[in-house]
Amino acid sequence: MEQLKILLPKGRIYDNVVELFKGAGITITLPDRAYRPTVNQDDLEAKVMKPQNIGKLLEFGAHDVGFTGRDWVLETGADVEEIMDLGFDKVRIVAAVPKELGDSILESKRIVVATEYEKIAQSWLEEKAFDYLTVRTYGATEVFPPDDADMIIDNTSTGRTLIENGLRIVDTIMTSATCMFASKEAMKDPFKKKKILELKMLFEAVLDARDRVMLEMNVAKNKFDSLVQGLPSMRSPTVSPLFGDDGFAVKIAVKKSEVPNLLPKLKSLGATDILEYDLRKVLA
Repeated sequence: MEQLKILLPKGRIYDNVVELFKGAGITITLPDRAYRPTVNQDDLEAKVMKPQNIGKLLEFGAHDVGFTGRDWVLETGADVEEIMDLGFDKVRIVAAVPKELGDSILESKRIVVATEYEKIAQSWLEEKAFDYLTVRTYGATEVFPPDDADMIIDNTSTGRTLIENGLRIVDTIMTSATCMFASKEAMKDPFKKKKILELKMLFEAVLDARDRVMLEMNVAKNKFDSLVQGLPSMRSPTVSPLFGDDGFAVKIAVKKSEVPNLLPKLKSLGATDILEYDLRKVLA
């Protein structure tokens, strides 16, 4: 059987990717200290690798689909096709310095920059016309200043770790999130391209469902028109008559952020027996 070969990211973003697969009905199980998970779909094969390596491994063609941050694809210069931005594990790549170090000092001397992102750092430093040397780090970049570096270029989600280490952000170089990438060779293969786009469709349905809930309610006949006119909806509400022809049952999918204001409005428009429940997938 022909298989789609998938690269999953080792580390903190692994769980979010696996949870997304689970929402799509695909179970991935990884034993302790293993790198080859079992998948409940015979046409999928998975392997766990460091996010930094995934872009280039896709480019080389031994794997078809991978999940990693857009920052690592840019850093490694991987020639791959982005299928979709999954929107989670958002980070900023920032330049940060000790809070007591002024901008004029940075501009007046050769600075030492500690970073895991050598390519991204070099591009930004040259654009800003700094005189610099870089030190390649392998984690814990924030501990280098002030003794071993004047500046760091690193990723951050909240900036809290930087503050705790006495650093201030001087610039945001780029933003990044976990994305789904495919090898260009895989996208030329009819079977693999079809499978990749099917996965994309499922993931979009899962992610869209996370942002929505289903509201179900009853309404009397004489209040039906005004209620329907006041409803937001993806397209139009689902309506069915109640037993005894006493009114209608109405269902709508709405964004979670709309619910706090919408529920009181529905009550005022005559809705009764309102139920709210989560969705698993939304295919518009």
